[in-house]
Amino acid sequence: MLHYAVVFFIIAIIAGVFGFGGIAASAAGIAKVLFVIFLILAVASFLFNMTRGR
Repeated sequence: MLHYAVVFFIIAIIAGVFGFGGIAASAAGIAKVLFVIFLILAVASFLFNMTRGR
């Protein structure tokens, strides 16, 4: 999940450099959503492992 967020972020940077504002904004938005999903899943996994006693 984090890998895809980084890929979309790099696409957004490259598109922004070449002047494709719409594509850059869309890719940045997708990267933000994927990063938030990654954070939620990482925190949930951390809390689940703590309550399990490992």
